Amino acid sequence: MEPLEIAQKIRERFPDQVIQVEEHRGQVGVIVKKDRIVEMLRWLHDDPALQLNHLADLCGVDYLAKKDVRFEVVYNLYSIPLRHRIRIRAEVPEDDCRIDSVTSIWMGANWHERECYDLLGITFDGHPDLRRILLPEGWEGHPLRKDYPLDGGGKRWSGYEEVVEKSKRLRQHDFYGMYQDPTKKAGLEDARE
Repeated sequence: MEPLEIAQKIRERFPDQVIQVEEHRGQVGVIVKKDRIVEMLRWLHDDPALQLNHLADLCGVDYLAKKDVRFEVVYNLYSIPLRHRIRIRAEVPEDDCRIDSVTSIWMGANWHERECYDLLGITFDGHPDLRRILLPEGWEGHPLRKDYPLDGGGKRWSGYEEVVEKSKRLRQHDFYGMYQDPTKKAGLEDARE
């Protein structure tokens, strides 16, 4: 089934939820409201004509000052038996930065949702273990937000010094088996020795 046909089926089944259908370079994205996202994705997963049974990716996007609704959660879906795909983009407003978890449909969404929560601050209601996955527990803020300070707010977290020291040691390590002076630039002849 062609992606535009899938988008039409979504529009017929959930007419009050579809905001827009976009096509870009042969890929179709359906922008939807977040209200019935689990119901919609469950239908896409279970419907015999669609069988979008593989969640290829789930991520968040910050459109600060580019769109009326700041955030989107993007679901890239693929049907393994039928070999078709669609992208669902659920709008998540900044003043209600939450959406229902889809871990009841795809357990693989677990870590994707945690990463999205950790780096963008989007809360996934009903998630079995929603906590930070990449950053330390005491971290303040969400670094993938467009308004996050570039210097991280100038704050140090516990373990910061250890991470800096380890990164300095790794920069000095020659992965060909030798340590090199970090003040000298390694040439090709150094790498061949």
